Amino acid sequence: MGRPGLACALLLAACCCCCRRAAGVPGEAEPPTPELVEVEVGGTALLKCGPSHSPGNFSHVDWFSVHKEKPTLIFRVRKGQGQSEPGEYQHRLSLQDRGTTLALTHITPHDERIFLCQGKRPLSQEHRIQLRVYKAPEEPTILVNPLGISVNSKEPVEVATCVGRNGYPIPQVIWYKNGQSLKEEKNRVHIQSSQIVESSGLYTLESVLKAQLAKEDKDAQFYCELNYRLPSGNHMKESQEVTVQVFYPAEKVWLEVEPSGMLKEGDRVEIRCLADGNPPPHFTISKQNLSTKEIEEMTPEDTGTLVLESAQKEHSGLYQCQGLDLETMASLLSDQQELLVNYVSDIRVSPAAPESQEGDSLTLVCEAESNQAVEFQWLREKTGQVLEKGPVLQLHNLKREAGGGYRCVATVPSVPGLNRTRLVHVAIFGSPWMMLKERKMWVSENAVLNLSCEASGHPRPTISWSVEGTAQERDQDPLSVLSVLSVLVTPELLETGAECVASNSLGRNSTTIFLELADSSRSTGPRVSTASPSVRANSTSTEKKLPEPESKGVAIVAVTVCVLVLAVLGAVLYFFYKKGKLPCGRSGKQEITLPPSRKSEFVVEVKSDKLPEEMGLLQGSSGDKRAPGDQGEKYIDLRH
Repeated sequence: MGRPGLACALLLAACCCCCRRAAGVPGEAEPPTPELVEVEVGGTALLKCGPSHSPGNFSHVDWFSVHKEKPTLIFRVRKGQGQSEPGEYQHRLSLQDRGTTLALTHITPHDERIFLCQGKRPLSQEHRIQLRVYKAPEEPTILVNPLGISVNSKEPVEVATCVGRNGYPIPQVIWYKNGQSLKEEKNRVHIQSSQIVESSGLYTLESVLKAQLAKEDKDAQFYCELNYRLPSGNHMKESQEVTVQVFYPAEKVWLEVEPSGMLKEGDRVEIRCLADGNPPPHFTISKQNLSTKEIEEMTPEDTGTLVLESAQKEHSGLYQCQGLDLETMASLLSDQQELLVNYVSDIRVSPAAPESQEGDSLTLVCEAESNQAVEFQWLREKTGQVLEKGPVLQLHNLKREAGGGYRCVATVPSVPGLNRTRLVHVAIFGSPWMMLKERKMWVSENAVLNLSCEASGHPRPTISWSVEGTAQERDQDPLSVLSVLSVLVTPELLETGAECVASNSLGRNSTTIFLELADSSRSTGPRVSTASPSVRANSTSTEKKLPEPESKGVAIVAVTVCVLVLAVLGAVLYFFYKKGKLPCGRSGKQEITLPPSRKSEFVVEVKSDKLPEEMGLLQGSSGDKRAPGDQGEKYIDLRH
């Protein structure tokens, strides 16, 4: 072929190429840089067929979806009317902006591709759009290695795993320790990530951090961070911070005592063995006696704690902890620490059972041992009164009332709450001392009655009853006894009464209980009665009898008051008669002369200090009714 033929062939090829480009055949020419459109999953993408064209250019447009460089027709526009082609986009496409914009709804990760629009009138035009889809991942979760990491490991061991679910595209993960980002480091830090594509097209990212840790990392905080992009820009999410358990051998063992400060007998004491290793070593505790130098081995709890529920002076000594590392079999000892339990021994009082005759003197001595200075004082038991400060109590000119309880208190001022007490009973020799000499009580016939009788004395008295019944005795204190007798009220018992007799080697005493039938108005209560002593008295005291329904003494007092009132009234009348103020024996009436300001106000008042019920005897004979507020006062009006 000559040169003219070659030139013709080249010209023909150029014309064909131009014709093919003018015809708009996709993929035949070098595509221009596509327009970028970004949208989130679930949103709507607005695809514009070129921003520089007028609406008239798009009366005839075809839209294509390009996947793996293969265009597929998805939408046609003819004379401004759109029509979807069958396929995955059939129900998700619509025209907007008078046909210039194609709207794609319900975006999924599968929609990330190039979309091509092609206009055919008046000239063939083509516009490419790159659709980018984004989805923020869920909050990252972090799972720490539950088995822990030993510092003796020779290679990186898994520390934690970070998981970010349902993101698009794949987020980037960054690991942090104590706020500092971690990077790959040979034989020290290794980060291994993998991803899973879900059926929805979203990604689940899993990242594993492996590292070699040291003892200093026992409190280190680890977390992961996910970096991702959205149409609005770059974003990130952080997981929670976690701490991985680090195992390391102990280097030091020490001992602690709780509570700290001064200890006393009875305190709850905890002796703790501690170490700086994890896990802690196996502990044993030894105690050295301060006086004998003997060593005693003790086994604490699994936590290394020895508990003394009630510390005693025998627990004092030098304590030491020993820790055994079960992995390295290394043994560590703590420093010795002295445990001092302050104490006060039981108090001894001499004489132990003090007794004396009336009028004599008695000396009580209180003794106790302690490892600290002790102070003593004596108290009267029944009153709490402090009788003496010191170990010796002297009682002079003793009387029966001095018998009873005395308490010695030994206190250690330097140790708060450390004290001991001892109670002794002083006995004064004497015959029995009864509560009451006699008493009367109202009873109902055939009722069961509990009669009580109490007596005291030294030697301790015994009690007997003059009537048959069920008697029970109990000690009130070392010198007193109470007897309760249950009897049935019979006519014989009502006639004789009951006598309680107390006796000892120095004499006897008795109390008589008189029983009388109560009125019908008084017998409506329970048919079980109890007679109990109420006031303590010696053997010569006599109880007042209960008031009787009719008292002759009241009548005698009432008569006496009446005579006194009449005598006073007669004296007043005689006084006025002698002054000539009364018209006695004269005819007519004469007014008693009084000052002008006191006329018709002269009243003679006669008062009685007797009770209303006693004054009632005086008015009963005349039949006059006394006003309710009258308290036994009489007024005689002498104005007329």
